[in-house]
Amino acid sequence: MNRLYIFSILIALTILVQAQNTRPTVSRGSDRATQQADNTTSELTVRAQIMNEQLTQEVGNARWIRNIIRELDLSKEKNAPLYYPVQEMNGRKNLFTSIFHLLSEGKIRVFEYLRDIESFEDEYILSYKDMLDKFRIYYETVPAGGGRPARYIVNSSDIPSREVDKMYVKEAWYFDQHNSIYDVKTLAICPIARRTMETGEEITEGMFWVKYEDIRPYMQNNPIMTSNVNNAMTYTMDDYFRRRMYDGEIIQTENLMNLPLVKLFDTDEEIAAEQQRIEEELVAFEKALWFEPDSTTITKASNNKKAIKAKTEKAPAVKQEKAPKQPKAAAVPKQSSASSSSTRSVRR
Repeated sequence: MNRLYIFSILIALTILVQAQNTRPTVSRGSDRATQQADNTTSELTVRAQIMNEQLTQEVGNARWIRNIIRELDLSKEKNAPLYYPVQEMNGRKNLFTSIFHLLSEGKIRVFEYLRDIESFEDEYILSYKDMLDKFRIYYETVPAGGGRPARYIVNSSDIPSREVDKMYVKEAWYFDQHNSIYDVKTLAICPIARRTMETGEEITEGMFWVKYEDIRPYMQNNPIMTSNVNNAMTYTMDDYFRRRMYDGEIIQTENLMNLPLVKLFDTDEEIAAEQQRIEEELVAFEKALWFEPDSTTITKASNNKKAIKAKTEKAPAVKQEKAPKQPKAAAVPKQSSASSSSTRSVRR
């Protein structure tokens, strides 16, 4: 009995030592790292995946496409729902924090920000760790163990959501002739961060590009408040982009040289005039597509309608004046015969 008891104790101690050795260790702040690791985004349900497929806008077969990039200033009141709250509060988080969490959990892929092109090829995929190192974001490493790869934990206070006060949004204005649809599709988003260099100079730089189709299923479950008067969160971030409730200036259109407006024009006045021209061009294309007349056309059309109506009303009166002349012409021969008979009687 004593041998059996001692043997059981040895087995228990062996199991305890093995469990202790395989437990991952954190360099420091293990409690904070564990709390951050538990703060994960919920997995997509089958229903959410099906809805995402149904809402996907296919622009590959469109006969007319115009790709543009807008710069959103998140300090503006109209774009504020994407920026506030700056830090996660009561389960609410802004757009950049939501994207950051999805990236840290490996649920989405991001691509390098290149100044000349926006490429979504696999060779330009930016890893989570490389992004943290590039922008000097503090993280804690959980070493690989138990069949799991190494993890990099970032505390909520270290997420640079406050520095990301601007964003690029790439849109595709398109006309699908098969479905008779003229719409706008959000293609990708690029957060822009303010960085302080070693020399003390502050610069802004794009962090990465992320496809909107990849983050949209999660944005459907992210409610936002869009009004200071009505505090009810009746919209989601996906509604915000699908309804184009944001406000941003055009900084680039897809062209043969693939140059932004600042490189095509010299002065701010010329850039503003070109931005206005592009906006009017997009609206004019839609009006021409559906033959939507403007106010001047409507006024001209109403005047033409009145003129045609006046001519139509005068036309029957002209015909009535000409009608009585026909019987008079027919009675002329009778009068001439009567006069000839009277003339004969006189001659007699």
